[in-house]
Amino acid sequence: MAIPSQTPRPENFRPANKRGAARLAAVQALYQMDVAGTGLLETAAEYESFRLGKEIDGEVYREADPQWFRAILSGVVENQKTIDPVVRQSLTEDWPLSRLDSTLRAILRAGVYELTRRTDVPVPVAVSEYIDIAKAFYGEGEEPKLVNAVLDRVARRVRNEGRGRDAS
Repeated sequence: MAIPSQTPRPENFRPANKRGAARLAAVQALYQMDVAGTGLLETAAEYESFRLGKEIDGEVYREADPQWFRAILSGVVENQKTIDPVVRQSLTEDWPLSRLDSTLRAILRAGVYELTRRTDVPVPVAVSEYIDIAKAFYGEGEEPKLVNAVLDRVARRVRNEGRGRDAS
């Protein structure tokens, strides 16, 4: 599994609404926190001041819902001790959480946060949004399929939705 850059590939990314853009920014911020060891407040302030809806080095960041961005970012950080075991249980034994690269961990953590803590978000919305984010970073490789499988397992377990695969 190749480790992607922090920036999604434009050819794999479809336009998102403000919540979708907030999800993508939250994944990028979680990645940054994991790799650089920066804290929640510092990272959130940087994104809100300099990235969300701003232009950096010729790249324009999509306008995002700042409250949704903060909710995901702080929600993942505050609940990481309960989120990581849920992710671990939904991975196969040959894929421990530590084997996943930082971007994939960030995507799964954010997705699991929404599925376990934000019951106001419909399962199909959360699952498809995070699959789209995985596709933005990894193209049509194995990673989006892994995101789909893990989030589908989590959704069926925590939301008690027996609909099977139609959540994707």
